[in-house]
Amino acid sequence: MRKSVWRRLSEWLYRMVNLPVFLGAMGVFVVFVVFILPKMAGRLRMITGVERSPDTSLFYKATDLYAMAEAYGVEGRAYYIYQRFTFDLIWPVVYLLFFIALITYLLRYLPASSRWRLLNLLPLAAFWFDLLENSGAAYLMYRYPLPVPPVATLVPLFTLCKWLLIVLSSLAVLVAVILLITGKRATGATNF
Repeated sequence: MRKSVWRRLSEWLYRMVNLPVFLGAMGVFVVFVVFILPKMAGRLRMITGVERSPDTSLFYKATDLYAMAEAYGVEGRAYYIYQRFTFDLIWPVVYLLFFIALITYLLRYLPASSRWRLLNLLPLAAFWFDLLENSGAAYLMYRYPLPVPPVATLVPLFTLCKWLLIVLSSLAVLVAVILLITGKRATGATNF
């Protein structure tokens, strides 16, 4: 039976992720969360004078997106667009690698045939919705004040999907920990 592309990708990740890869991904993630994200958010706030951003909102509507674009002003919109195609291309890669490495590392002991092992692919969906959100929001900021109804309608949906998938990725980590603990207890294994 031929394996799906997703199964092959998942198996490749299990071959690639080891303790040094996991620790490296975690280290970069921690540096971003502790130092870089607060700095970038503060800079956006300083330039735009606005606390709210599509990236950090969970629920918002197209009208809210236009209101943010108006509040950002010309300089703020230009910086927002710049940030989407510099920093916000790197950050999704960082959290993608962290979640994939963590889930893969925790589930590596499961048999190759276990469907649970495919949980390591879940962060990919969050990553793609994040890129769609960033592209759509940047395009809307670029076109502002001209309306772009399809984009303005889709960007809030992309954002919601991104956050739901990040939460699901976090839940996948919890599931992986539970499977690890229960699997180790069932087999009597003690090594991590």
